[in-house]
Amino acid sequence: MMEYTLALYEKAIPSGKSFEEMFMITKECGFDRFEISIDETKARLSRLNMTPEEQCALGELARKCGTPIRTMCLSGHRKYPFGSKDPEVRRRSMEIMYKAVDFCVNAGISIIQLAGYDVYYEKGDEETERMFAENLQKAADYAGSKGVVLAFETMETPFMDTVEKAMRYVNQGGSPWLGVYPDIGNLKNAAVLYGLDVTEDMEKGRGHTFAVHLKETQPGIYRDMNYGTGGHTEYVPCIRKALDMGVRMFTGEFWYQDGQDYMKVIRESNDFLRARIEEAENA
Repeated sequence: MMEYTLALYEKAIPSGKSFEEMFMITKECGFDRFEISIDETKARLSRLNMTPEEQCALGELARKCGTPIRTMCLSGHRKYPFGSKDPEVRRRSMEIMYKAVDFCVNAGISIIQLAGYDVYYEKGDEETERMFAENLQKAADYAGSKGVVLAFETMETPFMDTVEKAMRYVNQGGSPWLGVYPDIGNLKNAAVLYGLDVTEDMEKGRGHTFAVHLKETQPGIYRDMNYGTGGHTEYVPCIRKALDMGVRMFTGEFWYQDGQDYMKVIRESNDFLRARIEEAENA
């Protein structure tokens, strides 16, 4: 059996739980790691204002519980993107970026998954793309100085919905601290849209892919689907490709949905994903 780790995405757990409770749920349901979310909500963005001592203590607690935090999903840039035409939004974007890197250093997190948006709530153009690239370079330089990897998630918008598009910016910057952390559910939706082969697109990130999100999707649907509920994500071929490229870190990305038995869903999700990883290993 290959060595790998499988993380649980924070939002699979109902909000309002303490970190210790979330770590224990992660462990009890069979996952190896916990992926922390820093999204655009005030509550999660405020975590970046924790003191260094509090961030260190959080990392220690996660490790004590047997569920280290090794990856951060930094989706807060959707509201505060690198490419915004508003200088105050760009300033806030970089503040978030620098604080996130520092958070990772203190908590023992090695990878930040970046949202691949030049802008989200604005209309993008050549200017937003140029400013995105400029601020991305600053972010990669800072992350490199701290030993933290930045890796793009492939998103649901045309700006960066394939690995090939993400690699344009990875290659442009040339930083060894910048790569990709693709979402295979999003990639499948892009493959249907553009008539692509998902694994061929993943191959374009060889040598620069640090981890992979495993998520259920359907055409036009990007979230709030449980595994094995009629989605079209190609788990085994994509996991096999990731393993072949040396990827050993996977995250189950799914969301708590009101009314569901979340512990049952999380346990079943762990079983589902490990079965697909095992099948990919043995294929």
